[in-house]
Amino acid sequence: MEGRKIALVVGTGTIGEPLIGLLSSMKKDLGLDEVIFHKRTPLLIDRSKVVSLLAMGAKMAAEPEFMDGFSELGIKAELTGEEAIRQADVVIDCTPAGNENKEARYSKVDDGKKVFLAQGSEFGFGKMYARGVNDSALIHGEDRFLQVVSCNTHNIAVLIHTIGMDNGNSPEDFAEGRFVCMRRANDISQDKKFIASPQAGTHADPEFGTHHARDAHQLFETMGMDLDLFSSAVKLNTQYMHTIWFQIKLRKSTTREKLLASIDANRRVAITHKTSANSVFSFGRDHGHYGRILSQTVIPIASMMLRRGTEVTGFCYTPQDGNSLLSSLAATAWAIDPEGYDKRMDCVRPFMFQEV
Repeated sequence: MEGRKIALVVGTGTIGEPLIGLLSSMKKDLGLDEVIFHKRTPLLIDRSKVVSLLAMGAKMAAEPEFMDGFSELGIKAELTGEEAIRQADVVIDCTPAGNENKEARYSKVDDGKKVFLAQGSEFGFGKMYARGVNDSALIHGEDRFLQVVSCNTHNIAVLIHTIGMDNGNSPEDFAEGRFVCMRRANDISQDKKFIASPQAGTHADPEFGTHHARDAHQLFETMGMDLDLFSSAVKLNTQYMHTIWFQIKLRKSTTREKLLASIDANRRVAITHKTSANSVFSFGRDHGHYGRILSQTVIPIASMMLRRGTEVTGFCYTPQDGNSLLSSLAATAWAIDPEGYDKRMDCVRPFMFQEV
């Protein structure tokens, strides 16, 4: 904990922007002294966002060739991207170019102490991580490149961990998991890639179907588990939330009461008596941080059923990027304070709802 502790967020998109806000508002609790963000392109439509982030106390970094462009917008970049990377203790890449940046930039300034994080799309960046699932697999000083798994992979993983393994207490009880990810078309902040009707996905992975089950498999593999998982995906013409249909098979018979007790025992799992994505989304907009629910999943209890004592089927909602944000915060706190990071994460609990 010696010296100033600095976190750098690369990118100001749907994950980067709220992450910068979270880190800035909670930096003292998380053990940080300074938050820097890297903005690539000076755009007039982004000026209000950048000004707001600067007002929260974050500093901005930009490439030398774009600094004049930011100045013309009335925004001052205090340091270059390379300077920011060199100063940072933790670099959180929230762009779709994490692997490219790792090779071109991060590896060149790596001092053997920094921790680098990338988001779910950047397969192969480093050890996969989801808060509350495989924290025990993190090795400080060794795991310096981490991939925070995607929001739907988070959801699948926490379902397995909570329902299939009784919050990790009985991993041997899990038999298999099947999942259908019904993805929103685009984020409400995005103007492109909306679709007019449901769009079926392909099964590109011959073993796991889609990357969601593949990534969840690799996540549990960090703890020495080899799970039977398969996922499919379909994109829906909505901007609200991803929805997942799940079917988890157990090796031992259980009861609905025991399943509900496992769900209740996991403070990162939310239940709801609502049955529509828009009403759950609206709750997050009204009560979440930057409109995000930071719980790992939201399960409409009425949809969950137990068949033959060993087959659990239901639906759940993926809290936009909230679960990815939670894991990014936890990984940052772990990099800064590996012994005390769990306690430091208390600051986000008001936004981790157990009922929505």
